[in-house]
Amino acid sequence: MEKLIGTGAEAVLIQEGNKLIKKRIKKSYRIKELDEKLRKQRTKKELKLLEKASKLIQVPKLIKGGCQQRTDRCPTNEIDMEFIQGLKLSDNLDNLKNAEEVCRKIGENIAKLHDADIIHGDLTTSNMIYVPDKNVSKNKTEHPLKKIDVNNNQEAKARNERAGGANEAAIDKEHELSASEASGKVYFIDFGLGFESKKIEDKAVDLHLIKQALEAKHFKNYERFFKSILEGYKLSKHYEATINRLNAVEKRGRYKQSY
Repeated sequence: MEKLIGTGAEAVLIQEGNKLIKKRIKKSYRIKELDEKLRKQRTKKELKLLEKASKLIQVPKLIKGGCQQRTDRCPTNEIDMEFIQGLKLSDNLDNLKNAEEVCRKIGENIAKLHDADIIHGDLTTSNMIYVPDKNVSKNKTEHPLKKIDVNNNQEAKARNERAGGANEAAIDKEHELSASEASGKVYFIDFGLGFESKKIEDKAVDLHLIKQALEAKHFKNYERFFKSILEGYKLSKHYEATINRLNAVEKRGRYKQSY
């Protein structure tokens, strides 16, 4: 059963079970032949970016045998992909207890894309889905080892006291690490405005976009969120050059706003 789940300026999103169909819609104001050509080109470009990005970060998987396998019967303006069951970050980031860690993951993802010369072109939290790890509760629970070996087992309790609490501290540290490692995945979606570029300027503008998006949608937390994104972005081999260019981009924006 098909279900319309989103309508944008360029495309509609239709869910069909575990499949998502992105269909670029016709534009009546364009000449028919030009409209068909543009939709075909943009779909082809997005497919290429998704395939390339899938080797680097979490993105929806293209469905084999779907409309990326072009035939006469298969429209050239559609993409069949995996439907991601998760939390849309635009609606949930502010309420996540591990929001800063999620932002670091976002920064790492951007770094991986940029180092492969992929510019997303529309970096907002509306285009990011967070899938929490099933083994980690939203509310941080007590480590199972701590319950058994420290609280309930008298012998272990005595050993811990003789060790000056070292065992309990070690268990707490283990809990902390395991929670961090298994905190979930961040998926990037909608590469419809994406392109490939080696230019530092384009990468800086991509970062500028996510900063603006955070300020608009998550204004209470945007400074610490963006700081965490930059922490993750340090993974990029062009980190310093891109940050320097980002500062220049922001100065240009402030200059324009003053007039």
